[in-house]
Amino acid sequence: MEQFAVVVGAGSLRSDDEHAVRFPHRWTPEGVTVETDFTGAHLLHLAAAGCVLNDLYREATGVGVQLDGVRVTASGAFDTTTWTSTGITYRVELDSTASTEDRARLLDRVDQVAEIPRAIRAGAPVRRR
Repeated sequence: MEQFAVVVGAGSLRSDDEHAVRFPHRWTPEGVTVETDFTGAHLLHLAAAGCVLNDLYREATGVGVQLDGVRVTASGAFDTTTWTSTGITYRVELDSTASTEDRARLLDRVDQVAEIPRAIRAGAPVRRR
């Protein structure tokens, strides 16, 4: 089963792949990089990964964690008979001098507050107008 993986990076963990797309970013002067294909499945996973990356920077200031770099990889599969998502898994890499405990607190906080993962977990109606 294909996993539809996406990778977003910022700071010291930005991609140097020539095919990575670069975007400006509110919290990092160099912007973010995105490595993904352009399919609906990839874009769904990109929404989750991008939200987690953004919220890591937003929440880090509140808990006193300096982030030098962030990389979030999100992937998941789909049941190809119904094209229903079987779920999304994400992994975070942090470049930070913060303690292991402070990093863990930050990751736990972001897992609780990240808006897109929360919306996906809760389920949201999507309607055509």
